[in-house]
Amino acid sequence: MSQNPPIRVLLTKIGLDGHDRGYRLVAAALRDAGMEVILTGPWMSAAAVVNIAVQEDVDVIGISSLSFDHLLIPGLMARLKSDGPENVIVIVGGIVPDEDVPLLIDAGVAAVFPPGSSLKDLVVFLREKVSADRNPDVAGAEIAAEEAIHD
Repeated sequence: MSQNPPIRVLLTKIGLDGHDRGYRLVAAALRDAGMEVILTGPWMSAAAVVNIAVQEDVDVIGISSLSFDHLLIPGLMARLKSDGPENVIVIVGGIVPDEDVPLLIDAGVAAVFPPGSSLKDLVVFLREKVSADRNPDVAGAEIAAEEAIHD
């Protein structure tokens, strides 16, 4: 039985936000959980993030936001849909006002993790989402089994 390759995560900061403490802590936690992490510097453009995601063949793009740079994410998502890899999961972490979360979800972001989110919960979320993307038949069977148990 072949083992799945490690989950590949691109962690980045877009726009003018240069604060990097939070995403460096997340990077360390994901590496400790066995994931491969590509960590960019700050001030990345949407085009650069999509280009790196393609070159690195990532499963996940994690975007850290401390200021209002999260408002650039819908544009990044549009570029990702037109130029990026298929089935990449995008998550956002950091300070995102509650009223802006639906904007990100509607743009295709899988989840928003606010300050204080559990790193364990993040790891579990990514493992489950990537597993479902890599093995859609297995994930569908597991969901059907869960629904049958609860019926």
